[in-house]
Amino acid sequence: MSTPYTVRIAEDPADREACFAVRKSVFVVEQGVPQDIEYDAYDAVAVHVLAVREDGVPLGTGRLLYGEEAAAKTGGDASVGSLGRLAVTREARGLGVGVALVRAVEEAARARGLAAVDLHAQTHALGFYERLGYEAYGPEYPEAGIPHRAMRRVL
Repeated sequence: MSTPYTVRIAEDPADREACFAVRKSVFVVEQGVPQDIEYDAYDAVAVHVLAVREDGVPLGTGRLLYGEEAAAKTGGDASVGSLGRLAVTREARGLGVGVALVRAVEEAARARGLAAVDLHAQTHALGFYERLGYEAYGPEYPEAGIPHRAMRRVL
């Protein structure tokens, strides 16, 4: 059974709060990421995307960093954006929400003239991103106590 949903740029404070609520349920509650490192200064400048069910229930979120804010995550290349904080609620997994969010971040990156998108994937999610055209590079490393690998997709 499919659940109708839409994905949009989170423009207003209520949308941002919905994004943060999804991140809290997935990263802080499910995965045990400390709340004080889940939210950061980048949240104020990132482009956030939000997936919502027809009735307004938030299903997933992700964010794009670009320009100076992305430099530390992309090796300093100003033409590369950084996709991060991709989270889909437990009940929405398997509905295509994650794919739709990644594509929305990529569209936001294209709209800003970026040539590629990098991300730091939890190693259990490598296959998901590979199916979307991302290629892993560099060694595995811990982030928030969870194994990750850097990945990139040229747009």
